[in-house]
Amino acid sequence: MAGFLSTLKSVFREQLERNRNRPFLRATMAASALVAMADGRVTFPEQVRVDQILETLEALRIFDPHEGVNLFNGFADAIRESSEAGRDAAVGAVEPVARDPQTAALILRICLAISEAGGEVSMVDQIEIVTLCSRLGIDPRDCGLYIDKSRDELLSGGG
Repeated sequence: MAGFLSTLKSVFREQLERNRNRPFLRATMAASALVAMADGRVTFPEQVRVDQILETLEALRIFDPHEGVNLFNGFADAIRESSEAGRDAAVGAVEPVARDPQTAALILRICLAISEAGGEVSMVDQIEIVTLCSRLGIDPRDCGLYIDKSRDELLSGGG
């Protein structure tokens, strides 16, 4: 009987931890999709980096990696189908979790890792991360980025 109760308690703790971390999983996959889709497509190195993040980040290892990949793909598909609505949905998944400055900083570091997956950080990836910094109230310099122009100015080549 003691073994059964111990197993039950262990399963309960694991489920509780998953429920606590599920919003973080959604936010991480949403932010990753925003950066990966900044140039309009998800590359293979970006997909591999998402897998690596799911396998190595302690708070995400409790989930089946397929669940994280499915969330990532869902956000990426939504952005692909309707850029504005998809981006709004992804940002909506990030903002509530990232109210905590430490969580926001971690999510932005993950975004940087996604952007560096191909070896070189593109300007559109940087713009996306700086936009996220702005939405989350984080100074881009804290992420190793500094852009003194708006996203629209950079995209139009103006300024």
